[in-house]
Order: sequence, then structure tokens, then C-alpha cells
Amino acid sequence: MASEIEDFLYYDAELLDAWRLREWFELFTPDCHYRVPATDCPHGDPEHDLFLISDDWFLLSQRVDALLDGSAWAESPRSTTHRMISNVRSRELDDGRIEARANVILSRSRADRIDVYPAHLTITLVRGGHSGFEISDRLAVLAMEQLRPHGRLSVLL
Repeated sequence: MASEIEDFLYYDAELLDAWRLREWFELFTPDCHYRVPATDCPHGDPEHDLFLISDDWFLLSQRVDALLDGSAWAESPRSTTHRMISNVRSRELDDGRIEARANVILSRSRADRIDVYPAHLTITLVRGGHSGFEISDRLAVLAMEQLRPHGRLSVLL
């Protein structure tokens, strides 16, 4: 199972880096959650704490549409990104889902500037879909104390 999970995470990163966001979005279940907590509260609760991103399926679809149609001005023109995935670990949960954990380093190049976003990913997967897995929960915890000098997070982790 470990190599299947690694392959899935590499495929996920490939879709994001190639800006194949609609295909990437198809990896999510209809009851999904996609969250990026604020850097000062990495283990926060989206019901009570500020999150940089806290999307359900509908909001994530709107985010993807905005990135693709150019209405997300911070990504128009879009950034060039490159993700490196490492330290992949996975375990089966009692309900048959799979929890995958990995480290990611996302480099983002745009407007003569390169920003680096290190993060810890925790992704809950269910078996199914065209890739063999679907994402029911994606949590990306930035491994940085603040977004400076970056200023914003406008790409998907």
C-alpha cells in the first residue's frame, strides 16, 4: 500500500504543478474539506480559529474556477510551481479510510520572485475514483511562523 500512496501523492503534485486543476479537483469526494491553518495557530479548529483556507467541496470548486478563469488576480498570470514530496507515511484507519502524511516543499516563481512554502500534509483518502483514491480531507500545515516575506498564499498546497 505504501507505494500506492506515494504514487498518488506524486500524481497529486504533478496535477497541481501542471496547473491541471480541474483534474486535481476531481480527486476530491463531494463531502471533502481542504484546510490550511494560520501560521500562528497550526493546530487550530476551523470552527473557532482563523484559517488561511477552509473550503468544502463547493468553495474549493469556486477557488479552482477562479484560478483557472483569471479572476484570482494574485495568480493572473499564474505562478510556476514545483513541489517536492518526502517522508511519506500512511496507515489504515478503523473505518477503512487511509491517512497519508508527507512533507512538501512548494517553490513558487512569479514576477521575478521565488517563494518557498514548506508544509506538512495530512490527507485522508478513500479507495475509488479514476486514480485509485479520492481525497476526503486535506490539511496543509505551513512549516513557517509567518507568511512574510511572501505576504500571501495564492496557490494550492
